[in-house]
Amino acid sequence: MGHGALAAGPDLLTAAMAALVIVAIAGALYTHRFGLSHLLVFMAVGMLTGVDGPLGLPFDNHKLAVTVGNLAVALILFDGGLRTRWPEVRRGLLPAALLATLGVAATACIVAGIAHLALDVSWSEGLLLGAAVSSTDASAVFAQFTASQLKLQPRIAATIEVESAMNDPMAVVLTLGLIAWLSPFGQANEPAADGMATLLRLLAEQLGYGLLTGVGGGLLAAFWVRRLPVTDDHDGLAALLMAALGLLMFAGTTLLGGSGFLAVYAAGLLVRHHAGRVAQLALPGLNGYTWLAEAVLFLLLGLLVTPHEAWRLAGPALAVALGLMLVARPAAVLLCLAPLGFGWRQQAFVAWSGLRGAVPIVLATYPVLAGMPDGWRFFDVAFVVVLLSLLIQGPTLAPLARRLGVEHADDKDQEQSHRGTETQRE
Repeated sequence: MGHGALAAGPDLLTAAMAALVIVAIAGALYTHRFGLSHLLVFMAVGMLTGVDGPLGLPFDNHKLAVTVGNLAVALILFDGGLRTRWPEVRRGLLPAALLATLGVAATACIVAGIAHLALDVSWSEGLLLGAAVSSTDASAVFAQFTASQLKLQPRIAATIEVESAMNDPMAVVLTLGLIAWLSPFGQANEPAADGMATLLRLLAEQLGYGLLTGVGGGLLAAFWVRRLPVTDDHDGLAALLMAALGLLMFAGTTLLGGSGFLAVYAAGLLVRHHAGRVAQLALPGLNGYTWLAEAVLFLLLGLLVTPHEAWRLAGPALAVALGLMLVARPAAVLLCLAPLGFGWRQQAFVAWSGLRGAVPIVLATYPVLAGMPDGWRFFDVAFVVVLLSLLIQGPTLAPLARRLGVEHADDKDQEQSHRGTETQRE
């Protein structure tokens, strides 16, 4: 009987996870019609399955959620790099780099002030929360753009997509550095100058090692892949090869102390640029892996949250979420993009497209894992921030793009317009 119970455990868990994924995907197919992100459905199914849902399954394994989250985001970023053409990167690199560094820092500082007032936390703890929610999420941005079928002006599209893939390292460094600085918890244990030096050193290591390993590994991978006898997707082997390369790049860079997120995105860009034929053959199959990664990740995050505890912080969390969307993000965009000649319409859309997704929730679990007494408050607030971002910003992106006139007509529309003009002249 004992052996049967042990054998039934993994089978029951597998059946439960598979059933949850099936239900979430079925629901996502319907919500897609309303412009809602499918990530919301995965999260909702996890919440309904969790401790406050009908099934009431307890789940508090934050370490597992972080591990799965990191791997899922790495795979999504590598896939995003493989799908991004090099001209788009060059077009949006400077504004995206500013938003991914200066913009993230400015957002974190402004959110710190809002959290200080709304949650009655210290400035340093408010900055920790601001750092956790400061980065936009690549998976949320890519998924929403695909769901809304948005065709933006090239410069805006490149800026938003490249920024969402580049700004994770800054948020990770700020979060980890502040957790290390806040020991004993609630008080900085070293002078401000030393704390800033530590943050700058961590940032240099993350960005430096991440960029070096991403560029070096990407070029090496592209050189090797181009010489493989890959003539088609080989029943999905090409996609599996790309997924393995991305995860290897992420794990290796992380072991070296660099940003694995930056490394996999840079490697994906270079593989696409130098081995584009093989990369394109792998994309259809790789898309399935990224969908599975997103599904499992948001199911786990939904299971992890305790809605009745998050509800206690509904008021302060709402203030932080609205402050982030309406004050912090627009101010950071204005600071970074106004000097580059972006008009107010373009700035407004870039500000509103700063969707939050898995990364802020994953980063908000770090204080919990570090044993901070109020770590659960950061997690609950980050969850509300992400939930409201996907509910409010996601469905309104396409209508706002039309309202602001930042959509880019495709070649077919331009050709029809050109023909119409010629007919009128005749």
